Amino acid sequence: MKTYFQRMGQSLMLPIATLPAAAILVGLGNYLPKAWILSRFMINGGDVVLNNLALLFAVGLAIGMSANKDGAAAIAGVVAYLVPTTMLSPTNPIGLTNLLNVKASSLNDAFKYVDQNVLVGICAGLIAAALYNRFHEVKLPMALSFFSGKRLVPIIAAFVMLFFTAAMYFVWPLVYGAMVAFATSISKLGFVGAALYGFFNRLLIPTGLHHALNSVFWFNVAGINDIGNFWASKGVKGVTGMYEAGFFPIMMFGLPAGAYAIYRNALPENKKETGSLMLAGAFASFFTGVTEPLEFSFMFVAWPLYVLHAIFMGLSLGFAALMHWTASFSFSGGLVDYLLSFRMPLANKPYMLLVQGLVMAAIYYFGFDFAIKKFDLKTPGREKVAVAETAGTAMVAADATDDKFMRQAKQIYAAIGGHDNISVISNCTTRLRLQLKDTGKVDQPAVKAAGVPGLNILDVHNIHIVIGTEVQFVAEALQSLFTGKVAMTAPDAVEPTTSTAEVADSASETSQVPLTTVFEAPATGRLMPISDVADETFSQKLLGDGYAVEPTTPEIVAPVSGEVTSIFPTKHALGLKTASGLEILLHMGINTVEMNGTPFTLHVAKGDQIAAGTAVATVDLDAIKAAGKATTMMVVITNMAQVHNLTLNASQTVTAGEIIGAAE
Repeated sequence: MKTYFQRMGQSLMLPIATLPAAAILVGLGNYLPKAWILSRFMINGGDVVLNNLALLFAVGLAIGMSANKDGAAAIAGVVAYLVPTTMLSPTNPIGLTNLLNVKASSLNDAFKYVDQNVLVGICAGLIAAALYNRFHEVKLPMALSFFSGKRLVPIIAAFVMLFFTAAMYFVWPLVYGAMVAFATSISKLGFVGAALYGFFNRLLIPTGLHHALNSVFWFNVAGINDIGNFWASKGVKGVTGMYEAGFFPIMMFGLPAGAYAIYRNALPENKKETGSLMLAGAFASFFTGVTEPLEFSFMFVAWPLYVLHAIFMGLSLGFAALMHWTASFSFSGGLVDYLLSFRMPLANKPYMLLVQGLVMAAIYYFGFDFAIKKFDLKTPGREKVAVAETAGTAMVAADATDDKFMRQAKQIYAAIGGHDNISVISNCTTRLRLQLKDTGKVDQPAVKAAGVPGLNILDVHNIHIVIGTEVQFVAEALQSLFTGKVAMTAPDAVEPTTSTAEVADSASETSQVPLTTVFEAPATGRLMPISDVADETFSQKLLGDGYAVEPTTPEIVAPVSGEVTSIFPTKHALGLKTASGLEILLHMGINTVEMNGTPFTLHVAKGDQIAAGTAVATVDLDAIKAAGKATTMMVVITNMAQVHNLTLNASQTVTAGEIIGAAE
């Protein structure tokens, strides 16, 4: 669930990235004389973006949460948003007043806030993405084949959102009422509420869930809409912008001063490296308001310092709100947004935020300096690097054509375990968000040696690596390595303890052998694409591409020829390796690991060389169904980087051992 919300936060970055465009237009328009047509033209142009933020959220989430980020998901997101917002609108000619034949004044006031409500946009985007992931590969009968696959998704979205709209008629007044009550309770606390918001905003940064908290105060989820109202000049001077103003003193002054304290406390031999890291982070924080490179450098190695940082953030937001000094941002609280908001009509004494910033700089410097020395916190540069810790970290050779992003990506790729340990590569504004098979295999010193400010291992599968604002280019380079579009160069040096034979074995495992592997059906039944499997781990191809069969008979056969490399203790899955080096997982049933092997009778052992079509197991399908589990038989290529071309048949009824595709 946490990973799902983190993906949401990442997906929201796409629509949020449009806000700087609105801020530039509105900000520059307010610098010009109001009598000029150009001034009103620019302001109105920026308002177009701000007034359609909910729709942008629907589209952004539909794309970001879909399996392959296809444009069809975006169309479905638009449809999913327009159906409920149009039909529940009291003022639209085809909305509630016409449908129910009542006056708009007799409807619950909550329906006035359905249109352009960001929460509705978020729901629409998530529903559209879920529908895309489920139906984008569905194949209809020949007569309706034009509407198969991706074209089917927006159509289904229209029907599904009709039911959503009907439910919203009864649920929305309750939901909106609860949100307003929550937001009102915080807003009634005045500067104390702003302080609490600032404190929890920072504490949630490590999880990526701060976006959910921000949306309540910054956007039109519960009626506060602090950012939208400020830039549209619709709020109250000295009040609107109170949930953003306190960020400027921290990001422009406080954190850079804290970075200087970290540098001053570094060991003499580490000062040069620490200074470079802190300077880059301070520069990003001051000009753009991007703080992750600095925050992640001490967030986990010196977590008490991060708690102190969260307290200071709350103090800054609370004090600015108390003094009614207001400014706002569209992206983050750096110099660029500060200058754009300075001349906005609702900006109230924004110059005083600079004075507050100088005070916060002193608080951060002396606060950080005291805490680091008092508690001997191991901030960057304060820990001696043992020779043994880095001696075994082999550097990856770069090609002459590699840019700096590819060079860094190759170092990270090798340090996190390469293709065999990677499931999903994604990124947010400043961080790589990676899903690995085992984060315990990550060589953390080697990752840090790639020049990253910090990393955060969330659990056994999820890791965040802080890159900075250029993270997208590193993520794209990693993806190219993962898919095999770019080959890894052999290391310049190998650990002294590594034998020549081991290096040769490693090279053979990662080389791509252009041999053809024939795939056969593992059982008799209905053939389906892996994306239709009722398990997200398989359907989202986190383990690799492949196919599945819904069996009608109990005999299960080998889908490929090769060696049985592994058999799970619970007998529900086994691994195969082909002569061409493909690693195949045959997984029998969904969640059948919980049955401790009772439905399975295996006919092979580890190390056996078997031919495709050889019986490998007999499965009690009725027992699996009686346990409430699916009998789906899945065949997954777990090292897809080895595959040059994969061809599989369309959905059909197959018999065990029937040839259904090939990989080269």
